[in-house]
Amino acid sequence: MRLSRYLLPILRETPSEAQIVSHQLMLRAGMIRQNAAGIYSWLPLGFRVLHKIETIVREEMDRAGAQEILMPTVQPAELWRESGRYDAYGPEMLRIRDRHDREMLYGPTNEDMITDLFRRSVRSYKALPLWLYHIQWKFRDEVRPRFGVMRGREFLMKDAYSFDVDFESAKRSYDAMFIAYLRTYQRMGLTAIPMRGETGPIGGDMSHEFQVLAQTGESGVFYDRAFEDIDFSDPAIDPEELKRLYAATEDIHDPATCPVPEDRLRQGRGIEVGQIFYFGTKYSKAMNASVLGPDGAEVLVEMGSYGIGVSRLTGALIEVFHDERGIVWPESVAPFKVALINLRPADDACVAMADDLYAKLRDAGVEVLLADTDDSPGSKFAAMDLIGLPWQVVVGPRGVKAGTVELRSRKGDVREELSPESALARLTA
Repeated sequence: MRLSRYLLPILRETPSEAQIVSHQLMLRAGMIRQNAAGIYSWLPLGFRVLHKIETIVREEMDRAGAQEILMPTVQPAELWRESGRYDAYGPEMLRIRDRHDREMLYGPTNEDMITDLFRRSVRSYKALPLWLYHIQWKFRDEVRPRFGVMRGREFLMKDAYSFDVDFESAKRSYDAMFIAYLRTYQRMGLTAIPMRGETGPIGGDMSHEFQVLAQTGESGVFYDRAFEDIDFSDPAIDPEELKRLYAATEDIHDPATCPVPEDRLRQGRGIEVGQIFYFGTKYSKAMNASVLGPDGAEVLVEMGSYGIGVSRLTGALIEVFHDERGIVWPESVAPFKVALINLRPADDACVAMADDLYAKLRDAGVEVLLADTDDSPGSKFAAMDLIGLPWQVVVGPRGVKAGTVELRSRKGDVREELSPESALARLTA
């Protein structure tokens, strides 16, 4: 993509309404624009990141064995009345009426709808375990939306749901999602700490929330350092061992009773980015969702739900990966891999070298943003540092004469003079 044709409304000054780093940088880098309190439009750069996160989440759900569906954003109130949640959920639910005066709602979550879908589609235990998920926009009418996408009213969420014939298989489903979540965060370069969580309006008696470590995190966390060294892609990993590793928020942690030796105990700040729940027959009993068991008798299905805040993760990643100049994206979620900076777009030789590299990078499948505008070199460097692409390739008059380009790593600011061919080989390796 050529920057001269790209919608990237960069702001030089930090907007006064932005209180935290991710909100500030997302606005300054032209990733989002606010439409109403807690409601944002995602501009091209931000939407590319959102899609990258969504892709990793989708791949890990598919890898675990879940099947993707898509449920609507607007749900009939009657399903929520049947489950007993319509009046209990509270003012966060956006309640609406259609032109026929039927009560509807903009879904804050989907346990009720997925239970109805299941009971109308599955009759035999032989179809279980069944794991379904979708990635869909949700709405919760927060009384004080703030911090940009970290606590907005409208947000993109992956919610998955498991259906099993008994507790033992339901627990296996829960454990599979537990590991899939840790793999998902690790692929994004994040260190996630799973902690026992409150079940809240979702219900149930077993839950874990996932806190990713960030210096600017909302809450203090204490954890066993083993979490920092585990490869969660290892197929032999034992979820029960992971659950036994110590993790606690600052309001629960007690130094006097902490079981972790001091040399293994770590302290940090965390941002919650996902939560999983086992709630058994809470919804299947209320909504009569059952299957015929091995003996031919009706059996209420055991259920769980598993949520990841996809749009919230965008903000969390920036809270983890930034410096004084702007965002520093990990390659796995970067909107583009390379910023190709032409310092002299009026110079034919610079244009020729930059265009040649641009074409070759694109042909090799490398996502590249060509900074081909007439801005000053200082402005271009500031803009590219702000948006934080992992690599910068600088084409300038002196380099053209010497037959070289400058290759810069945004992380650590490492710089090298290379031939265009060597830079291309490095970026496509």
